[in-house]
Amino acid sequence: MNNEVKFALITGFVSKTKDRFHEYNEEKSLAERLEMVSQMEGMSGVEVIFPYEVNDAASLKSLLIQYNLGIAAVNVNVKAEPEFRNGGLTSTDPAVRRNAVRFIKDAKDFAQSVGADKVTCCPLGDGYEFAFQCDYARMWRFLIETFGEAGAYKPEIPLFIEYKPSETRAHCFVDTAAKALCLLNDIGIKEMGITMDYGHSKYGLENPAEVVALLAKSRFPYYIHINDNNGRWDWDLMAASHNFLEYAEFIFYLQEYGYSDYLTSDTSPTRWDIRGTFEANARMTRKIWDRLNGLDRVEFAGLIRGNDFLKTWKFVEANIFKL
Repeated sequence: MNNEVKFALITGFVSKTKDRFHEYNEEKSLAERLEMVSQMEGMSGVEVIFPYEVNDAASLKSLLIQYNLGIAAVNVNVKAEPEFRNGGLTSTDPAVRRNAVRFIKDAKDFAQSVGADKVTCCPLGDGYEFAFQCDYARMWRFLIETFGEAGAYKPEIPLFIEYKPSETRAHCFVDTAAKALCLLNDIGIKEMGITMDYGHSKYGLENPAEVVALLAKSRFPYYIHINDNNGRWDWDLMAASHNFLEYAEFIFYLQEYGYSDYLTSDTSPTRWDIRGTFEANARMTRKIWDRLNGLDRVEFAGLIRGNDFLKTWKFVEANIFKL
């Protein structure tokens, strides 16, 4: 069991954001974003978005040193270009697919230059809306080919695939942890992994704790984004604000399997103070982490494996809820 926990955040959320109807917060330069992160209690790292937020490796390295921040990952955006509107990695146009792969390869070059140990990619533009819209087997083959080529490039900088049920497509091709694992198994490159977003898992009707166990027992590494929602959409709310007990179970299994990478906040502070929102994520997660560390793990594991949940629930009442 790992007793340490470290937190990062996706820096795009520290500046202006928008939804279909409103804009939130003020635009900040990269330096201003990193300065703010450095002032947040509990935060020690960042995940940056390539190529739109960052593309100058020397400048980013200098800023990371200046503000004493680590880099959790480089997030490569393969959806914003007009040519990716109908899918980049699964486009029926070979030139578009090649360009999508180039984006990921460029992100790996950038990650290596700034000292990041991974690139993460969420293929949100790759999916469909209607029945009979695409040839599913052909699309799966495209995913194997494109992600496979990108993953094989500079394997010392592993490519992590982030799954999501929907957005920007009504149905994303890589929509569950199980399907992401199937994709990695079909690709067959050991230097690839999966980015698990707690909120994607919840609104995709998965059990995040069960997903952690599934990923931990696979042959592939995994990386975690934290947030919360009401199970109806990926609202990117504060961690444990909607699903406290499920979030605690999720943290429990991260500890059980020795997770030691960053817990990265993929949280959108729309109507709430930016600094306060991310500090709440770290503060609440650390409190849960520490409380779980203080449990009699042998007794608790025995109860979980037993056949009397009422005894387990009584233990939860007394030791997690402290009632």
